[in-house]
Amino acid sequence: MKRRTPDIVLLPADTRASIAVDLGAESCRVSLLRWVAGKAVIKLVHRFANAPREVDGGLHWDLEMIEAGLDRGIRECAAIAEEGIRSIAVDGWAVDYVRVDAEGKALADPFCYRDERTIKAERALHRKIGPERLRELTGVQLIRINTLYQLYADHLQGLPEGRQWLNLPEYILSRWGGARVAEHTNATHTQMVELYQRQWCREIFLAAQLDLAAAPKLVPPGTEVGKLSGPLAELPALRDTVLIAPACHDTASAIAGIPTTGNDWAYISSGTWSLVGTLLEQPRNGEAAAEENFTNLGAVGDRICFHKNVNGMWLVKQCIDKWTADGREWSVPELVAAAEKMAKPHGLLDVDDPDLLLAGRMPQRINAQRVRKGFDALDEEPENAPMFASLIFHSLAARYAKVLDRVAFHSGKKLKRLFVVGGASQNDYLNRLTKEATGLELFRGAAESSTVGNFAVQMAVLEGGRDAVSGAYAEQVSRWAGLFVAALG
Repeated sequence: MKRRTPDIVLLPADTRASIAVDLGAESCRVSLLRWVAGKAVIKLVHRFANAPREVDGGLHWDLEMIEAGLDRGIRECAAIAEEGIRSIAVDGWAVDYVRVDAEGKALADPFCYRDERTIKAERALHRKIGPERLRELTGVQLIRINTLYQLYADHLQGLPEGRQWLNLPEYILSRWGGARVAEHTNATHTQMVELYQRQWCREIFLAAQLDLAAAPKLVPPGTEVGKLSGPLAELPALRDTVLIAPACHDTASAIAGIPTTGNDWAYISSGTWSLVGTLLEQPRNGEAAAEENFTNLGAVGDRICFHKNVNGMWLVKQCIDKWTADGREWSVPELVAAAEKMAKPHGLLDVDDPDLLLAGRMPQRINAQRVRKGFDALDEEPENAPMFASLIFHSLAARYAKVLDRVAFHSGKKLKRLFVVGGASQNDYLNRLTKEATGLELFRGAAESSTVGNFAVQMAVLEGGRDAVSGAYAEQVSRWAGLFVAALG
């Protein structure tokens, strides 16, 4: 598999440092971009684990822990960058949000999208506005984790109306002094933005009995939302720092971190989830695309991330958690190496089975599907982990190939290249299986592609690319991404 690292020489007029915050559902990262001897240097300064926890019968994120971890990372960056810090931008996983009071302070820990309360909410909402109509209005994949179903679950639980909510990255920016906004790439994943008008959809808000006045103002990726204020701004390096909403959806940032041009390529943003698709100039929301549940999400440069959510390394991680509880700790690299020695499995998984999206008992869930399909159950003991991993990797590769065939059909593109970004881009075994299954030339992008795209959007904006919806702006982002991919090696 090739690594795409174009040789691009760029240098900003202002060589102060920048910070990219990437909120992950399993770990959060704070990275620092500095300009040393005319070259970009990117350093991961602080990383900390993140996971939802059961509290009072619900699955929630520990907001105080996330905030403390991010503040620590920013302070460590400030201690390193004596030249000063020019900008900070935040991206993260989509759909989850924080409810805030009139002063912008969090009212409670946010729910995690995997909380099962949305099962009931989805069914109830579809009785008020049908899934076909929701799809027609938004062009967004129907999946119960979307913000719309979470907000409707709040409504069913009787939470007070009129209190504003902010998606996680935008909440962090507002906490540090930024305006309360909804960045477009992240907002599209709420399933409440009109596909063609690119504004909050009044019809959906009315059907869900949600207060449109509580929705934040929509802004494009690359919007400056204010200056850093509060205790962090008292640090010498942070006294004149701009806050930027990049592509706040981490997938949109990851795709912005792919430094390539042309019309013959697709992507897999591969991590907890696998987002399999391509960039489009215009959405595809016809009957076939809707029936196959492809999504049209916002991308940098007024483009569309046209893709499908496929289950990803979540399956492996959940299995590892179960085996660890049973007394055998497997690391991902160790498990990948062991799986590669296994014979090709008999019978593949439906990796997108809704039961495999739920937390806990993953080996048992996998076996339950195998039995339903008429295959023998696998030994669930930790020593048999490589067989489970081999089955998962072969099943993912096969699913990627099927989805990419449909991507080519719906987009009208003749695909030749496939860029794999995100943490699983380092999984050479899965990449090889994917290359064999798809027949495409495969390039490994940056493992931290969301951070690359985050920095690229910051630099494109700060260095004069303020028309954030133009093709020229997207080209600038791509050029900066090429520089930063090369800097990461």
